[in-house]
Order: sequence, then C-alpha cells, then structure tokens
Amino acid sequence: MLTLFPFIHVLSTSLSSSRAIMSGEVFLWPKEVTFTSFNNLIEDGQLFNAMKNTVLITVVGTSINIVATIMAAYPLSRKRLKGRNVLLMIITFTMLFGGGIIPNYILIKTLGIMNTYWALWLPGLISTYNFFVMKSFFEGLPPELEESAAIDGANDLYIIWKIILPLSMPIIAALTLFYSVTWWNSYMNVLMYITNSGKLSLMVKLLQMIDTTSQSLLNTNATNGSEGASIQTMVTPEGLRAAAIIISVLPILCVYPFLQKYFVKGVLIGSIKG
Repeated sequence: MLTLFPFIHVLSTSLSSSRAIMSGEVFLWPKEVTFTSFNNLIEDGQLFNAMKNTVLITVVGTSINIVATIMAAYPLSRKRLKGRNVLLMIITFTMLFGGGIIPNYILIKTLGIMNTYWALWLPGLISTYNFFVMKSFFEGLPPELEESAAIDGANDLYIIWKIILPLSMPIIAALTLFYSVTWWNSYMNVLMYITNSGKLSLMVKLLQMIDTTSQSLLNTNATNGSEGASIQTMVTPEGLRAAAIIISVLPILCVYPFLQKYFVKGVLIGSIKG
C-alpha cells in the first residue's frame, strides 16, 4: 500500500478534471475522466523528441556501463592479478569522495565534450556500487570452471566470453536495470552539460514544459474564468505534474516485470544464505 497508493493517486489525478482536482475529490479513482493534461504535454511534439533522446541516452549509456563494469570487475575478482588490493582501494575511495560539481564541470568543458552525450556517459562510465556487486558475483563462481578451461588451452578472453558471461546473465540483467533506471531519470548532469534544447532528456524537458505550460495555462484559465468558461475545460498545474510523472514512469513499468526475477537475484548477491 505504501508504494501502490501514491502511484494510483497520481494516475487518478492525471486523468481527472480540473474541477475535481481543485475541489479535492480525487482519491483512488479519477473523477470526470479527461486527457486534457496529457494533451497539453504532447500536443507540440517536444515530448516525443525528448523521449527519443532519453531512449538513446539510456540504451547507449547502459551498454557502455555493462561492458566497462564487466571489464573492470572480472580481472579484479581474481586474486592472481598483481596490484589488485591497491586498485580496489582506489576504487573504494571514489565511493567516499568526489571532486564536486565545479571541478567536474571544468573537466567536461576542458575535454571539449560539452553539449554532447559523452558528457553524460564518460563521467558515469562505472558505478562503484554496481562494480562491487558484479565483482562479488564473479568471485562466487566455481574456480574449477576456469581451471578446466585453462588446462584445455583457453585464454582469459575465451573464458569470460564462453564460460563466465553465460553464467552471469542474472547479475547482468539486474545491473542493466539499475543502470537503465539511472539513465532514464538523469536530470542534473543533463541540466548542466546539455544546452541544446533539441538534445534535452525527458526529465528536463518535462520540467521546462510544466513551468512554461503552467504559467500560460494560469493566464489562459484566468481569462477564460473571467469570461465564464466551464472549469472542466481548465487545466491545473497539479494535473500537469501528475501527467508528467505517469509519462516518465510508464516505460520503466513496462520493462521491469520482464527483469524482476533477475533484479531479485542481483540484489541478493553477497547476502547471507540459509
């Protein structure tokens, strides 16, 4: 109920008339169902372009993340790697301390990747938390599998491609979900590094559209109200915000059921098993 009720309430608000929202009648079911809030967000086509940008950011970013995380986690999960402990200490350090917003902004600008998606992908190449989750999974695989393959003449690349990765699909699927949700909800980095309005992500574009649309609607509603227009035809900022939340959450809700079993396995990596 703690997780389901807020979503149902927001969905009902997005589908209810302005009169019902303003009078506080909306609770679990929409009142006087209307799609006016959704129409105001999608009518100019900007939302679909932002959705396309977000899909690109999510798909490419997640793919790069998974490849980089595997390339880092597999060798560091093997005790035979020289300097392993030092590298792990350096990686752990990044979980505790960061350069801050201003140094990161200066770095991105110096690299010349401002206003490109590489400004998002490169700084977020590997999540340290996800790296340790995948490393723990690799460490839990039977070492005899690698030893038998090595005896047959297989090198490390062959072992990871033919043996390790097929056994690691649960953790790869779980981390894919983790990374995908992060990229889908990306907001702050896009706001700082992307200035071209045609490249903005869904979250940033939704905020801009809510701000501009709400202001224009307030002026329009005030004018219509003075002319005696029906309150059902008006649009409230609450309805717009609720519609924006539904639009941003719906794609993840459609993907999550297919990855749920892998998600559960992934979050249990490293836990105590009975």
